Amino acid sequence: MSAGVRYGRTEPGAPRADAAPPAVPQAEPPAPAAALLLARIVPGDVVCREFTYDPDGVVLHPDEAALVARSVETRRREFTTGRHCAHLALDALGRPAPAILPDAKGSPGWPAGVVGSITHCSGYRAAAVARAAHVRSVGIDATPGTPLPDGVLEAVALPAERRRVAELLARWPEVRWDSALFSAKESIYKTWYPLQRAPLEFEDADVVFHRADTAAATDATADTAQGSGTFTARILPHVRRRDFPRELRGRWLARDGLVLTAITLRPGP
Repeated sequence: MSAGVRYGRTEPGAPRADAAPPAVPQAEPPAPAAALLLARIVPGDVVCREFTYDPDGVVLHPDEAALVARSVETRRREFTTGRHCAHLALDALGRPAPAILPDAKGSPGWPAGVVGSITHCSGYRAAAVARAAHVRSVGIDATPGTPLPDGVLEAVALPAERRRVAELLARWPEVRWDSALFSAKESIYKTWYPLQRAPLEFEDADVVFHRADTAAATDATADTAQGSGTFTARILPHVRRRDFPRELRGRWLARDGLVLTAITLRPGP
């Protein structure tokens, strides 16, 4: 490997990280730096990059590649493109890194002074980063906008959350509220863990969704037709920490067969 290789980025003529076809083939893929969905639910000082396919020519740092060397093809593809998104976002932030390596719990290790989050699911990979001086923590998640497998909602939701999900599905079935709840819980954990380095279980936070006013005539009309809005997540008393908010506020978006959630936690006073 030449010394000029910029790991985690695409290199002209470089071999793919795997030989599989793109996860979501497209005749004319969007520009790598284009933000398609995630930028709609994070503030402007959070830099995000996302893909709905797996681009050719991504060269992982050897330490990154070693993490998935024995993984199945699907896992290698999603990891490679997820890291590619993260490197592109760091470049745009002005804080490039040769490798983004996980800790023992799988949380990505970011350069000093940077916070971030990575997500991937079928047909979608994304990363978001920000300067720690402006953002204390960021958590993002994407999941297919399809019903959760049997038993999953019961495993991740509190009784009150299950009741609210059932009510929302009855009123607005165009949004998979069960999957939105699962995604929100993932974003909560990704916001919590880098600060606390401690477990946070699904039942440790109570999530309430707020749907955008579809009657408002805004540029977001196309989004609200499928679903967008905010959510609150109350950290329950038995796991609360003095240095972590009792309640988090996030945003959600249901679009193009996906449900995305994001939390941007600002530094306290």
